Order: sequence, then structure tokens, then C-alpha cells
Amino acid sequence: MPRRERNKFVKRGQILELRIEDYAFGGKGIGRIRSEEGEFVVFVPNTLPGQKVKAQVKKSSKKYAECKLIDVLEHADTEVEVPFQDIPGAPYIQLPIELQHQYKKESTLSLFQRIGKVENIHDLFDEFISSPNVFHYRNKMEYGFSAIGYDRTLKTDVDIFTLGFKRRGVWWMGDNLEKDSGLFDKQVEDHIKVIRTYCEKTGLAPWHGPRKEGFFRYFVVRKSYKTNELLFNLVTTSYELSKFDLNAFSQLLQDIFKERFAGLLHTINDEVGDRTIATSGSIELIAGKDKIVEELLGLNFEISMKSFFQTNPKSAEKLYTKVIDYALENREAVDNSVVMDLFCGTGTIGQILASKSENAKIVGVDIVASAIEDAKKNAKRNGIEGLQFYAADVGKFLQVHPEYQNKIRTIILDPARAGIAPKTLRKIIHLNADRMVYVSCNPATQARDTEELMNNGYQLKKISLVDQFPHTSHIETVTLFEKV
Repeated sequence: MPRRERNKFVKRGQILELRIEDYAFGGKGIGRIRSEEGEFVVFVPNTLPGQKVKAQVKKSSKKYAECKLIDVLEHADTEVEVPFQDIPGAPYIQLPIELQHQYKKESTLSLFQRIGKVENIHDLFDEFISSPNVFHYRNKMEYGFSAIGYDRTLKTDVDIFTLGFKRRGVWWMGDNLEKDSGLFDKQVEDHIKVIRTYCEKTGLAPWHGPRKEGFFRYFVVRKSYKTNELLFNLVTTSYELSKFDLNAFSQLLQDIFKERFAGLLHTINDEVGDRTIATSGSIELIAGKDKIVEELLGLNFEISMKSFFQTNPKSAEKLYTKVIDYALENREAVDNSVVMDLFCGTGTIGQILASKSENAKIVGVDIVASAIEDAKKNAKRNGIEGLQFYAADVGKFLQVHPEYQNKIRTIILDPARAGIAPKTLRKIIHLNADRMVYVSCNPATQARDTEELMNNGYQLKKISLVDQFPHTSHIETVTLFEKV
């Protein structure tokens, strides 16, 4: 067996200082190491051309290395100052939004050329749709408690009561949020330190990741743009719960947020895994109500703390409008026919389409049973008929319902980040629909599926990009396919 050739440039674990020169899809900055032996490419996520960064090598091959960002040593000339606290969830907040759009468009379209084999992708490009709110656009934020915090002056970890976000790439270290991050609700984030001080004065401990112990775990807030209300969820362990006054904590929130206070829930989460999620565990209503209502394109949606709902509802309206526009370009393939809405979630797209089409029968399918229950309730609340929702795995559903083959004119696809499983995509193709409107939050998997669709007689007609998450590398794509 030949001996593996050793990398001449870097080794795993090595700390590098690099100047970022280019931008690749997914927010990866590209740096290069040059020597007499040639040029070596280094990818560093969440970085921008022009920045000088410190990064650690996580994976190294003969041709390139993947790194983890440790710190930005020098900012790029293109960056500007903003009045917000920097957080890992907004790595590009200092880059003007026009430049963010430029990077996202160029890198996304190149994916469809490279992975999807669509040579004329620029000719098929329809439009880039900006988020109506560039700042304060999120309707949900999750803050974590930690017994290990970050000292920004000393640039090291310290034992301190922390409420904020994890330091980038460090699962056990928190970073106190002292002011507005520019992503969520300014009033909430300006008061996080008040809530932190209150919790610290109880004498109960925040979660200590390495020791897997502590009382306070997460503080989650949902916001309705329709009503401006706030729904809170405090997540703790059961240990020493008798020492904490949940009613007094509820009163604190009511005193701060007044009429904006919708309700407080308390979740007990005794899981000790590093990746435990805030919504797991038993949940109880302490005060107020357990749901808020949001509006999208004139329809009302009731949202609980565990419901999946678009994080940027104002931008989601733009996204759904584009989806409906593509679907209704050929009204004959929608009106008085069967439309299949696969991976439908809470059924938002299907409901909007049903409200704008004549006698269309819309069949929504999603594997998450609670999402389907929400979909049925929302359709009833909005008085929309002509919808059928099924809680099932999409691939298995298509197997047990062969009667839909050759009966469907239009299919709407909105899968999770992992994209569509190859077997499921083949079953979808087998339905032999005239048209597909494919929405994706991960253009890399969509580009992969595009090649498969084109190989099976579907032609890509249009593509639009929707900026759902300003200041991040994420981009949403809407594509229209038609059977040749």
C-alpha cells in the first residue's frame, strides 16, 4: 500500500495567520499559502476577502485545508462600524448589505454551474429579493446560560455567570450579551443583562457544560410582528427548582415588557448532552398564554414555543409570493387540478396557494406530525378549503398512494437542509408532474438535485434568490422546473 503523501504546507491543529482573498459558497473565505513548492488553498468559514484572521487547521489534504476561525485580527476595508454587539450568528454584519448580496449571488449561481451542470444559469436568473428588514428581522432567539464566560479584554475564559451566545466554535464557553445584536428585538436584548442579574442574584448556578450540572439552561423568546407580543420560555433543570420563584420571574418580565408580555412557559430539561435542544423536556405555562399569532400574506398562523415557523416572517412573505408566482404562471396546471405540497411543514405555501387558485385540490405531506396538526388548525382558522394534510414520510407516502401518478400537474417542494433523499426524488419524478417549484434553504443540495431532474426530462426555467438571513452566509433559492 503506497504511503500517504505528507502535506508540505500545514498539519492538523496548526494555528495560522492568513489574509483572506476570495469568497466561496456557504460563507467560506479563501486564503492561500505560497512557497517555492507552490500554492495551497485554505478555507476559513465566516470570513471575508480583505480580512486578516487567526485560524486553526481542522482538516488537511494534499490540495487544501479546512480551518476553524479563532479571531479576526484585521478587518477588511469594505467593512463599516455598526452600533451592535458582535455575535457568532451575524458574522457579516459589518459588511454593507449590497456587498453581502453580491457575494451570495455570485457564489450561489456558480454552484448551479459546477454541481448542477447548468451552463446558462446566469440567463435563467430571475431576481435577488432582499429582506424588508435588514436589521432586527428575527422572530425567535435562544440565549444560553453558562458558568464559563469569555473576557473580551483578556481574550480568555473566566468563571462567570453568563447569559448570551456561545463563543464561536467553543461549546462550553458563553459570551454575555450586553446590548442589542441587531438581529432580534432591541428592547429584549437591551434587557438581557437585567434578566441575567436577576437570575444570578438567586444564587442558583448556570449550566456548567464540562461538569454537566447547574440550574439555568436557556432563555428563549418568540415575537409576533403582527401583535408585537413576546412569548418567553425559561429552561432549567429540575435540581433545586423549589428554590426558584417562577411567578416572581414572570412578574419581572411583565414589569419590563408591560403589554408586550404574552406569556411565560417553563421547561424542565435534565438532559446532559452537549447538543440538547431548548425545546426538549416537559413544558408548563406559568403566566399568560402559550401561543402567539403571526400573519403572513393576510393569513393568520398560531405559533407555540415548539412550532416551526419562518424565522424572518417579513422576508418569508416575499419568498412565498415568489413561490406562488412561479406556481401560478401556468394556471391550468393549478386550477381545478391536484397540486402536491411535499415537505409542507405547517402548510403555509399550500394555504396561500389555495386562497389564490380556483378549485385546486392541494395535498400536503410532512413527516412531522405536530406540524401537520398545526397545518390543519391553521387552515380551519383561515377558512380555507380544498386542502388535505398527511403526516408521513414523503417517500413512503408516494409508495402507498400510487393513485397520484400522472394525476398531478404541479408539485411544490420545500425540503429540509439535507435536501431530498435520492430514492424519494426518484419517486417524485415518477409522479410525472408537468411542473415543479422547488424551494431550498441549501442551494448545494438543490444544485445536486437539479442535475438529477434535468437528467429525467425536467428543464430549469427560472431561479430567484431570497435573502432570508442578512449578515449570515445563508440564502434561500426558488426554482421553477418544467417537463420538456
